[in-house]
This record gives sequence, C-alpha cells and structure tokens, in this order.
Amino acid sequence: MHIESMKTLEYDKLKEILKGYAISAKAGLRLEELQPSTELTVIKRWLLETTEARHILDINSSVPLSALENIDGIMNKSGKDGVLNPDELIAIKELLVCVKKLKKFMNSLQTVAPTISPYAWSMFELPDLYEEIDRCILNGSISDRATPELGRIRKRMVVADERVKHKLNSILSSSIYSSIIRESLITMRDGRYVIPVKKEHKKSLAGNVLDVSASGSTLFIEPAAIVKLQEELNILKIEEQNEVLRILSMLTEMVLASNREISINVETIAEYDFIFAKAKYSKALDASPVDLNTGNFIKINGGRHPLLGKEAVPLDFEVGRDYSALIITGPNTGGKTVALKTAGLLTLMVQSGLHVPVETGSEFAVFNSILADIGDGQSIEQSLSTFSAHVKNISAIIEAADPNSLVILDELGAGTDPGEGMGFAIAILEEIFKHKATILATTHISEIKAFAQSAPGFEIASMAFDLDSLRPLYKLSIGRSGESNALLIALRLGVKREIIERAHELSYREKKDYSSELSRFNESLQLSRSNAAVQVSNSLSNNVADKPERLAKYQKTPTQRFNKGDCVYISTMQRTGIVYEPENGKGEVVVMVMKKKFRINHKRLNLYIEGKELYPENYDLDIVFESKENRKKRKQQSKHHIEGLIIESEEEL
Repeated sequence: MHIESMKTLEYDKLKEILKGYAISAKAGLRLEELQPSTELTVIKRWLLETTEARHILDINSSVPLSALENIDGIMNKSGKDGVLNPDELIAIKELLVCVKKLKKFMNSLQTVAPTISPYAWSMFELPDLYEEIDRCILNGSISDRATPELGRIRKRMVVADERVKHKLNSILSSSIYSSIIRESLITMRDGRYVIPVKKEHKKSLAGNVLDVSASGSTLFIEPAAIVKLQEELNILKIEEQNEVLRILSMLTEMVLASNREISINVETIAEYDFIFAKAKYSKALDASPVDLNTGNFIKINGGRHPLLGKEAVPLDFEVGRDYSALIITGPNTGGKTVALKTAGLLTLMVQSGLHVPVETGSEFAVFNSILADIGDGQSIEQSLSTFSAHVKNISAIIEAADPNSLVILDELGAGTDPGEGMGFAIAILEEIFKHKATILATTHISEIKAFAQSAPGFEIASMAFDLDSLRPLYKLSIGRSGESNALLIALRLGVKREIIERAHELSYREKKDYSSELSRFNESLQLSRSNAAVQVSNSLSNNVADKPERLAKYQKTPTQRFNKGDCVYISTMQRTGIVYEPENGKGEVVVMVMKKKFRINHKRLNLYIEGKELYPENYDLDIVFESKENRKKRKQQSKHHIEGLIIESEEEL
C-alpha cells in the first residue's frame, strides 16, 4: 500500500483510535503496525475473527485479558542470569491466572466463535509453577512457609530481636541513665539498634557512636551491652537473605524452564487483545462485516466516515460495475472530499480486517494499492509550490496505477489556469483509465463534467445542495451532474438581480431572467418565517403552564395597551395567542389562537412576550396572520383590480 496515500486518507488517525481499545502495550504495538492486506483469504480470515469477537462482546463484554505489564522485560531478565524479585514473580503468577480464566472463557464460547476460541487451546496453565509461586510469595514478600530452613531462621530472628529490645528497654527504664538520655525511645542506624544520648554525657554510656543529630547535640549510641546480641541478630539476617535469594533463584529457574510456554501464552493473549480491540471498535462504531470481491466493485449503503462519528451524513455510493470512473461535482463544503475519503478509508479498513459503519448489502473490492491525492482546501488560490506537490504526487500515481488500483483524486485541475487545468485533468483521467484502474475524482470544472458524461466507462455524480436554505445536503446523487449554484447563491445572499443576470450572460453567452428565481426564494423565505412564528406561538401555548415567572413579570398595568404582534396569555383559555388588533373602545382585543381570531376582553389578557422580542424590526406581520394564498391575492389586487377575486378571512368571535 502507498504510505502517503494512507496518511492522506487518515488511516494513521484511525489506528490511533483503535489502539485505545487495546489493553496491553503489545497489542497496541500490533495495531500501530497494522497494514491492509491484499490477499483475499487473509482479509476474510481477519474479518471472521473480528466478527466472532464482536459476537462474544455482544454476549459478554468482560473478556478476561491481561495487560501483560513488563512481561517481556521479566522474561529477558530471567534469561540473562538475573534473579526475579517477588513483584516480577507475582506478574508471572497473574499471567497464569489470566491464562486459566481465558481458556475457560473461550471454551464456553466454541459455538459462538468456532474460529478464534481454539486459539486458547495453545496456552499452558503451568500449574506447578503457579502453585510454587503462590506458596512461596505472600503479600509481595517471600513467605515463611517457602522452605523449612527459612521458617527456622525467622523464628530465631524473632527471639534474638526480642532479647536486644529487652536489654535496651532495661537501659531506658534505669534511673542510672535517665539524666543522660535525650528521649526514651529505641531507633535504628544502618540496621543496628541505638539510643539517643546527650552529647555531654558521651562517656556515661559505654558503646559505639553510630550517628550524630543535625544539631550535634545528640549522639546515637549502640550500647556495649547489646553488641554481642546485635551481632547474633545480624548473622541471622544474612542467613535469611541468602535463603530468600536461593528461593528466588529456584523460582526464576522454574520460570526460565517454562520460557517457551510462557511466550506462547503472552503471544496468544496479545493476539486475543488485538482481535478484541478491533471488535470493540466495531461495537463503538455500530459497524458490521461486508462482502468482498476481486472485481474492483464497491457498493456502499449508508456508509459513515468513521472519524466523524454519528455527525457523518450516510453515503450511498457505487463504482466498478457499469463504470469504473466516477467524477463527483458540487459546491464547496458540499461533502465531495468527505465522500472520497469515506470510500478510501472504509476500503483500507476492510482490507485491515475491520468492520465498517455501513448498512446491509454493502460490498468492497480488494485492491493491491490505493493511491490518493486529496486537495488541501486552498482551491484556486493554491500556491505554486502546493500545485507542484500535487503534480508530483499525481505523476507518481500514474506510474503506480494498474487494474488492481483504486485511484482517488480531489479537485482535479485546480490550482492553475482554468483552461489548462481542464485539459490537464482530462488527460490525467484518460491516462489512468488506460491503466484500467478504478477512479474516484472530484471537480468544479464544467468541461470535465461534460467529458465524464460522454466518455465510455465514466459516470458523473453530484453532491446535492438546498438552494432555499443555502445549505449542502451532503447527499451523493450518481448519474446526475451538479449544476453551478454560485449565481443563485449570490442572488439569495442579496446581490442585485441585474448583476446576477449580467454575470450569467458573461458566463454562458446567453441572457436569463432571474425574476422567477428571486420571487420563489422570497416566497420560500416568508413561508419559513411564517411557520417559525406559528411554531413559536404553539410552543409558547404548550409550555405556558411551565413559565409562571414570565407571567409574573409581564402582568398588565392599568395604562398598558396591547400591540399587534404581542404574545398574550388568555386566562379563560389557559393558553397564549398573538394580538391581531389592539384594544377597541369596548376594551376588546382581537387575538389569533391556532389560526382563528377571537374578540377577548382586555381584562382576561396578560402580556407574555412583547412583539419586538418575537419579530425583527419592520417585520411584515401579515406573514403570521394571512395565508399564503391570501397574500398572493392581495398582492395581485394591489397592482390592478381583478374581477371575481375573493379573499377569505378567518372568522372572528
């Protein structure tokens, strides 16, 4: 596989995420080194392993795996005449515990995972080694029961220690020494017992000075009376250390003798960790396995870019059956590049034995190479150096392309003169097509669109765009060329119609009247605002009972008058409405509730939200109160009289 292309498609980022699902550093390293395979049988086996592991996780997510902390270092140490310490031996013991649990766990799931469950059969429980470590080490130290000799030595040490302490206590409690002792406590220096004595009374207590306090006022003296007892205790400590070393050496030899079996255990656990990391990622993405083929056919149903998560818009995509080159058109930020990256990255994932976030019926080809050149987002303003880099990359892609290649090219022809860019792009497409590679490309250039629509083996596609909302829909439509939306977008953003029409004439060598486009946009805008206002009113009506603090804030004062557009609370209806006509001489206010108008006495109304909070300045409130049909009729009538034109009005009560 082409390393730079995989990096371009963010395969490295995907692996970093995947590593986070591994428990052991060993499995993490394997995931870091993961590369797509080009062998169909290998990929099928990898996918089957991931599928079976996913089935296991769906049944029981508590897989008994070990972190394998420093196991390699422990084994290296034991093989270099080193003696393992108790903590390292405990790590070996915990590894054997994991082996036993994992074997039992996988044996119980043979029907669910017939392929990966037998991997556990290769592991060794090593009961003799486990039992010996368990017997000899207790709470991180060598146990008294490790050997009879160690038990005897430690018993004698306890007796000798008590004799030393008894003698020291007798000195501390003696009235003869009470005036010379700084504190009545026993401390240790260099493993020997001492008593703190005032410096000026140094000669009052026979013994060896082993230390002096920081101030120099206190001497730590080993009394002569305990020297012999202390020597006896020290000899016993040396004997203990020798016996402990002998026991640790014996256990280390046992570990070394089982080096092959332990290595197999470590590799098997790491393999399971590696497989289950892929299965955990599959579960996190809600991904699934797919069918494979060697016919360069890709069919993606509802595919999501794995790095975008649930924010990704599902992609429906197909190439390689009726056509082997797909050219995608559409506006900037419309999702063209994401579509390319999704197809490329999902293909890399499948060939790495990973499930992909797609829907049923999806199928992927196995390619020997995936070659990608993705733009850097600078479009026409790309610098010369950037364009040169793209040309070099494309040149390398042409050299490497063959019938088993997937070639991905983003923004073909960009970064240079449009005329030359068009010719350059078409020549590249023709050359790569001669190599019989599968091609996915994006472009803005209309001549390339025309070429793709007429050239055999090519197909055109476009990313849909909603001209009313001025938003991309991120939906790929195959077989349909994307129209240039720049002029329509500019019109909707407020550029004068005359300028747009002149721009169209210059671009397409023809005149076009954009009045209907502008009118349609304005009607759509008014309708959306009307719907929004109705939704606000309905929402307020439904939730008014939950907002007593707002009612308390907007209580009507004796002098206050309601204005058209104000949102008011109607106490008799226990809901809100919008003021249609202010208060008349009788104290009645016309209020619209659920598209009907009612005359209500002002005493039964409380201001809920002022109109200026609901609508922008100079907002046409007829959008709220009048139907779309009536507004059209009033507009027509304002221009000239129309015989028989009837404007219906909602009933007022």
